[in-house]
Amino acid sequence: MSKSPIPQAITVHEQSRVLEVVFDDGAHFRLPFELLRVYSPSAEVMGHGPGQEVLQTGKREVAIVQLDAVGHYAVQPTFSDGHDSGIFTWAYLYELGRDQAQLWQRYLDRLQAAGVERDAPMRPKAHKGGCGGH
Repeated sequence: MSKSPIPQAITVHEQSRVLEVVFDDGAHFRLPFELLRVYSPSAEVMGHGPGQEVLQTGKREVAIVQLDAVGHYAVQPTFSDGHDSGIFTWAYLYELGRDQAQLWQRYLDRLQAAGVERDAPMRPKAHKGGCGGH
């Protein structure tokens, strides 16, 4: 089993709203903050299983206000909308960079299927109980 690539450099570019990640295998990705936010690996976004994903809207102008290391395997961004529960492993960051075009198109397709605009405000979700974080 080969080991996953490890970032050699991670830079938050506030003006262009991208997270630049350079991996030890030579891969170099520029991940828009919006993409990171709408694909956050948190339960708040991904749900607790297939089909429970929560479509994120109104995230075009989101910023990363803090980026914390999580051990030697991940980073945890705090976004300007208050979201801070997603832990992005090196493997997940690599996947987001590698598959960025397809993921972006999937996001746009999901927006269209739901009949909502990319910049629409998030709809408040009804509390169903169960998970205390959301």
